[in-house]
Amino acid sequence: MNTQAPRLNFLQRTGQKFSSIPVRYMYIFFLLMAAVIACVSWGSSQDMAQWTRYNNYVIFKQSFFRLLHYQDIYTILPEKHYDVYKYSPSFSMWMGLFAWLPDLPGLILFNLLNMVVLLLALRTLPLSKERLNVFLFFILIETMISLTSSQTNVLITGLLILAWHFLEKDKPWWATLFIVLTFYIKIFGIVALALCLLYPSRWRSAIATICWMVVLGLMPLLVISPDQLLFLYKSWGNLLSQDHSASVGVSLYGWWHTWFGFTMNKNMFVLIGAALFCLPLLRFKMWNQPLFRLHILASVLLWIVIFNHKGESPTYIIAMAGVAIWYFAQERKGINLVLLLLALVCTSFSSTDLIFPYKLARTYVEPYAVKAVFCSLIWFKLIFDLMTDAARPQLHK
Repeated sequence: MNTQAPRLNFLQRTGQKFSSIPVRYMYIFFLLMAAVIACVSWGSSQDMAQWTRYNNYVIFKQSFFRLLHYQDIYTILPEKHYDVYKYSPSFSMWMGLFAWLPDLPGLILFNLLNMVVLLLALRTLPLSKERLNVFLFFILIETMISLTSSQTNVLITGLLILAWHFLEKDKPWWATLFIVLTFYIKIFGIVALALCLLYPSRWRSAIATICWMVVLGLMPLLVISPDQLLFLYKSWGNLLSQDHSASVGVSLYGWWHTWFGFTMNKNMFVLIGAALFCLPLLRFKMWNQPLFRLHILASVLLWIVIFNHKGESPTYIIAMAGVAIWYFAQERKGINLVLLLLALVCTSFSSTDLIFPYKLARTYVEPYAVKAVFCSLIWFKLIFDLMTDAARPQLHK
């Protein structure tokens, strides 16, 4: 027996197994999955007496027609859908790309848009084929959850990674366009502007951000009057302020609140989180290290989920992509692997019947924000590593 034979841990063996799969096959699989999920969501809704299983897509679609008819898009439309539209007037107008189509082809194209943007973004990451394949398997469940919910989280994940990529390529206009797009979908995406500080083009990024904020914010003027647009922005602001005070979400705050009875002013809690997020940015000498910049991206992806008062299960594709970037871009370490696997089990598998029975998930996993636990712990460790020499400056592809 050769005792000198290398001993490969589980992830290494898995990586070697997946490395033989051409990456293009993985991409094809994810695209087919997006289309199939859309078909299943539409097909399973045909016998429903009211509403659909792709309710979020219906909300987005109807917001476009309500925008054109000068209606308040931030009120519920019970004859069409449940829940309220919570994105910007600009996103309502962009949904016109799909709204004119029947639900099935529109939903398929909407899911494919989400998936194509994410896959294009992942191609830009400095990862080997082996690590990229394992990365894709790692985020598979969360991708399915988000697409099944007909949400935009897969799209947002891709846009934020693309923003990092274009900053690396010294193309701040493209980078800030993608960041501002996420803001007009979900406002927490604006946190990614912190990435611009890490690059010499920061002043160009500031100018580009202002221009994109104005251009994209005023885009609905193509179909409505200035007075109506002002009214909608006021209505959006009122909705968000009321929504903020009424929810803790599947978030870090929700975890501490449900487990330990923690209470605190939510605005102050977010400010403390923002201060912790900014601490590594004070290490100016590290800004020229590729791994440092990539880990700041991972911190952004985690932060906008765990500090989001409306964090919910489908948003965790964003956080788990951050976890994957944190782990797969650096040298393998035992404690990191343990945290990675715990995050996979308690965040992704907790939303399936693979480990947690449905009753257990409904009784404990969801009400007690279990999905937020290890994503939050990984974020705190990431901040600690960025503040110390625990994070090595080399990228490990």
